[in-house]
Amino acid sequence: MTDTPDRPSILKAYSLLPGVPDELLGAGGGINPAWKGLIGYLEGLAPEERERGFSRGAQYLRDAGVFVRNYGEEASPRDWPLSPVPVIQPESEWRGLAQGLAERADLLEAVVADLYGENRLVGEGHLPASLVAANPEWLRPLVGVKPASGYFLHFLAFEIGRGPDGGWWILGDRTQAPSGAGYALENRVASMRTFAAYYNQANVERLAGFFRAFRDELNASRKEAGSRVGILTPGPLNDTYFEHAYIARYLGMMLLEGDDLIVENGRLMVRTVSGTEPISVLWRRLDSVWADPLELDAASRLGTPGLLGAVRSGAVTMINALGAGVLESRAMLAFLPKLSEILAGRPLSIPNIATWWCGGDAERAHVLANADRMFIGPANSTHLPLEPEPGSVLKGDMSQRGGDLETWLASEGRDLVGQEVVSLSTTPGWENGALTPRPMSIRVFLARTRDGWRLMPGGFARLAASNQDSSAVSIRRGGSVADVWVVSDAPVPEDTMLTRPGEAFVRAASGLLPSRAADNLFWLGRYVERAEGLMRLYRAHMSRLPDSPPGGTPLTTSLEEYLAARGVGTDEGIPNAVEQTIAMAVNAANQVRDRFSVDAWASLNDLQKTLGKMRRTVVPGEDAAAAMGILLRKITGFSGLVHENMYRSSGWRFLTIGRSIERAMAMAELLAAFAEWSGSQGGFELCVEVGDSVMTHRRRYAVTASRNTVIDLLALDPLNPRSVAFHVDEIREQVGLLPGSVIDGHVSTLSASVIKIQERLADAAPEDLDHDALVELGREIGLLTNDIHAQYLG
Repeated sequence: MTDTPDRPSILKAYSLLPGVPDELLGAGGGINPAWKGLIGYLEGLAPEERERGFSRGAQYLRDAGVFVRNYGEEASPRDWPLSPVPVIQPESEWRGLAQGLAERADLLEAVVADLYGENRLVGEGHLPASLVAANPEWLRPLVGVKPASGYFLHFLAFEIGRGPDGGWWILGDRTQAPSGAGYALENRVASMRTFAAYYNQANVERLAGFFRAFRDELNASRKEAGSRVGILTPGPLNDTYFEHAYIARYLGMMLLEGDDLIVENGRLMVRTVSGTEPISVLWRRLDSVWADPLELDAASRLGTPGLLGAVRSGAVTMINALGAGVLESRAMLAFLPKLSEILAGRPLSIPNIATWWCGGDAERAHVLANADRMFIGPANSTHLPLEPEPGSVLKGDMSQRGGDLETWLASEGRDLVGQEVVSLSTTPGWENGALTPRPMSIRVFLARTRDGWRLMPGGFARLAASNQDSSAVSIRRGGSVADVWVVSDAPVPEDTMLTRPGEAFVRAASGLLPSRAADNLFWLGRYVERAEGLMRLYRAHMSRLPDSPPGGTPLTTSLEEYLAARGVGTDEGIPNAVEQTIAMAVNAANQVRDRFSVDAWASLNDLQKTLGKMRRTVVPGEDAAAAMGILLRKITGFSGLVHENMYRSSGWRFLTIGRSIERAMAMAELLAAFAEWSGSQGGFELCVEVGDSVMTHRRRYAVTASRNTVIDLLALDPLNPRSVAFHVDEIREQVGLLPGSVIDGHVSTLSASVIKIQERLADAAPEDLDHDALVELGREIGLLTNDIHAQYLG
């Protein structure tokens, strides 16, 4: 396309691809009306202002910890690849899209209901029996099982693209456990920050109403008063786990793993620290085949034994129904146009990408004759043609497979489909200070609500990398994503998840705490405190080395032995044991990601990243001591964020109990090892320093440190937050507030154990706590962990 003199500078290099529609520019080269406001705004900014805005959005995503995990890359997470320029769609066009997608959703509902019900479509020859039976997502144990809600499908995603004629095409249906809605929300927050001065005047439809309507529908689907709604996740190693945690936090729902659930008397229950509690609606983000190892895949470690029994009894509504993934196969696209006419009496309003199942002679001949414009791949694959997997063939090129195409189709045709290769429309991406066209598809979301199907006014777009052609978009192949703005001609109302005007405010009850979440919070508290203790010990040792003679002093030698017993080598700049302990803390926090603020999560990750950078440069000695000081400030920053910002629910109590057990036990062990040393040997000063109580000791005792002053301050003083007594008191207080601390008028075994330790300390004098008494004190505090696990976490 030839540039015109009046084109904005950011569009000077923008050129249309031949025969491919573009979202930004019309066929004549003019800017589409929906885009004019944004383009004018960007053009009016100085280059540095634009870059600052783009940086704000990217920084938000980094701070929020938004990531995607790609299998095959050591399952390592990477930053969410957001393109800063949104895709803009006019609201009038989106309304038409919503109607067509709702019709398709009803068709898919009818098909899956038939496959697990009357099976008329197979019986009358409209669907090949062999194709359905070969689909790994068609689950025979669920045939004849009617969903408790009356519907198989509740939340759907569709991959759509604009074809050469400018109309939309369905590239794929997502009915199993559709992902991406949480990422669409985070894309929106990032784009709002990117365009902070423009967004509110752009008439962009808000997303909150869509999620509120779906949340209300889930809550209304509960079968009994007091039962809950949960989100079932495969866990932190899943590629979209961030989204599961984000959606759970956004909707105020429990994030559950298979081990959190148990089936009792046909009812699905959640294991919590208060006992088992009923759950009657489960939004699963777990593929069906993993849901129940008793009746589906016996190798599953992600599901819940007996879950299908609860589904059969109607005790739980699954979102979406188990087995709904049968609709996602590529081959289903070949039959949906005809099925629409049979079941709905009309053609598809929005056509899907042209697909031929190669199990029929005529279809196989068509694919062979037109192979140069076909993608050919597994019939029951759920991959989009935009993301061809190994073993597939593009445009008849058999070089990767070997052999002859005709022979392959003849021998394996029943397991193959051919799909027409389409050229997708392009949308602006940002590159080198200018807008550049990028092929794109959009993932859109449809939710069943009390008012029928509702389309999210937005979604997220996937943009091809610069080296990809207009038929392929894939994040795994270097592509990016973009927010999707649905813009109206008139101002749009503000919309949030908060209580709406006219609704009575009701304070929500504290959420249930699954035992698994409590376990991770407990150990997070312990790991963070353990890491801090190791840092203080290591700094104390390293700061003494420069003044020590060759071979060291008795104190530095004993410190080396004490550290070695805890896995810390003194020849390391950054101890590996510290790194490992922080890694365990991060892992525990990741297991309960939905319960942490963005700032707390960012703080913990920043600590881990700083450790990794320091490991390459820090050397033992004063350098290592200084590095420990930096790390201590960071780790206490995290502890402070958690202490100040985390709601005082049972989750906070378990984290606090873990922290206090670790600190009290470590202090008792430190005093047992070094409080027997005379003052000239430096043991007293070491204990006070590692206990971060140097200034307190000077104020409290107008004498040189002695064994009595050290034991009194660090073991018996209930007002010193570094003392054993302080943390035993803290443990007793928090244990007393947990459910089950008193049973039938009697304190629990855990409570009794804590009270015993507390009373002994309250009656003790410094001289009572000799070496053996301190060793026993540390041992008894450590054994509290067994009581906690037996009562709450087992």
